[in-house]
Amino acid sequence: MPKPVLKPQGDFPAAGLPRRLAAVFYDFLLCIALLIVVTFIYKLIQMGIIGSDRLRQLSDAGALDGDPLLSTLLFFCLFGFFAKFWTHNGQTLGMQVWGLRIQNADGTAIDLWQALLRFLIAIASGLCLGLGYLWMLWDKQGRTWQDMYSSSQVVRLPKSLHKK
Repeated sequence: MPKPVLKPQGDFPAAGLPRRLAAVFYDFLLCIALLIVVTFIYKLIQMGIIGSDRLRQLSDAGALDGDPLLSTLLFFCLFGFFAKFWTHNGQTLGMQVWGLRIQNADGTAIDLWQALLRFLIAIASGLCLGLGYLWMLWDKQGRTWQDMYSSSQVVRLPKSLHKK
């Protein structure tokens, strides 16, 4: 299946660290809201199945701490959020605001495999005290770890071309 060509096309410069971090922060706020909503729905369903009294007992006893089903659900919801935006138009909502786009070198959208690699390596980059993001300061092409491992790039769209 051919990868969709992203519009606008052109030879755009690599995105700088401050702009990337601003987009990450914006998306972070959106992701927190998404996680709250998903957790709320999960708890409502759980309450419907086992009842509010039993749920409260389990919670007070600490039996619900580190719920693996909820953790897995939240992980997949976060990945779904990023994968949808990255593979369709190359921009999350935060990236749209800051005029950034993820793309392949030929200007096409990344695929699901690349999105998964980006997502996992971005988590590792953050867990390494941000070293994966700071790496772009030493890389001649301005790439982060997730750019390199997913064979993709984050570019800065000119103000006249990015969505407002």
